[in-house]
Amino acid sequence: MLFIYLVAITAEAMSGALAAGRRNMDAFGVAVIAFVTALGGGTIRDVVLGNYPIGWTQHPAYVYLVLGSGLLTMLVAPYMHHMKRIFLMLDALGLIAFSLIGSSIALQLDYPVVVVIMAGMLTGISGGVLRDVLCNQVPIVFRRELYASVSLTVCALYLILRELGVDAGINTAICFVGGFVFRMLAIRFGWKLPTFSYQQRWD
Repeated sequence: MLFIYLVAITAEAMSGALAAGRRNMDAFGVAVIAFVTALGGGTIRDVVLGNYPIGWTQHPAYVYLVLGSGLLTMLVAPYMHHMKRIFLMLDALGLIAFSLIGSSIALQLDYPVVVVIMAGMLTGISGGVLRDVLCNQVPIVFRRELYASVSLTVCALYLILRELGVDAGINTAICFVGGFVFRMLAIRFGWKLPTFSYQQRWD
């Protein structure tokens, strides 16, 4: 899980850097957006749950990895379109890893089921939401193919299998495989929730 987490925050930092680049930000802006995207979800989760000290404050190496990945993206960005498929796969793994970590931490703190699921989703999607808000666009998780729904499904599956007494390692493996396949199919076939459009004026 630690290895996947490191891969996940690296991928998220790079996605944040690319978003900053699309808004023509300078190196400082790129670093900030990369940091918020990669570590923002976990920070929000810890604040909401009252889980102190916040994770990355105890592991400075995570900060160096995230900032370094974001700044490195500035150099390799011209070649990253060749790695789009790999990038989507890493992002899917990151979403699942963040969701499971968030759920696990909430469970350790003895929160009820609904809070455990919300903690997992907060960890999984909040970084991307913050990235898009800071880059002045509607968050992708609210308007593209299924993303938050994948996080919700993974968290729910994790809790169900845990309740059934499935071994923790097997549970994690099933959640990763199931969540990854779900996310890849959503991308492949463009699965999305029904959209709501309201244009009626009240004046």
